[in-house]
Amino acid sequence: MPIGPDPSHQPAQVDRREFVLSVLSVAAAGGVAPAQAQSAGAAPETHGGGVPLTFVVNGRQHSVTVDPRTSTLDLLREHLALTGAKKGCDHGQCGACTVHVDGRRVVSCLTPALQLDGRRVDTIEGLQGPGGSLHPMQQAFIDHDALQCGYCTPGQIMAAIACVREGNASSPERIKEYMSGNLCRCGAYNGIVAAVKQAAGQMEKA
Repeated sequence: MPIGPDPSHQPAQVDRREFVLSVLSVAAAGGVAPAQAQSAGAAPETHGGGVPLTFVVNGRQHSVTVDPRTSTLDLLREHLALTGAKKGCDHGQCGACTVHVDGRRVVSCLTPALQLDGRRVDTIEGLQGPGGSLHPMQQAFIDHDALQCGYCTPGQIMAAIACVREGNASSPERIKEYMSGNLCRCGAYNGIVAAVKQAAGQMEKA
């Protein structure tokens, strides 16, 4: 008689679904939950809660409470709805987010909002004069076609105003050097230099 396996001793067939459920139940019992389960009901970290700040933007005082990790750029755009400063690289390399803090230009994506407490911030939205008249630098950018897509233009204009105020608009070479931190992907650099030269004369007379 041929000898074969005894059907009564066949290994039990394990259903895949039952196996997975059993593993998960063991993990849960041991305090180890699947990553998806952990994230589903987890509250976002606050890192110590919000920090109150009081500062002036374009002549208007603001008091806000922000997460300590908030950048000046995100504070302006997401909390104050001032979207003129643009988020380009978010690494301080393109200059699209340039604003002034206490009269000095900064890249707002790398400037912690916590540093604004008690200080003055000026953005592209605050440049217009009485009756909505353009700032000389804004008009010069229009006159010399110093923009194409316009994405970098607010940062370019804020940096250009600082360039003039800090005495760096005396020659095309100095303007190019000072403005080198503001990138224009459309390549409107010749127009930008010409605009800064024009506005410099008008700003000095004002």
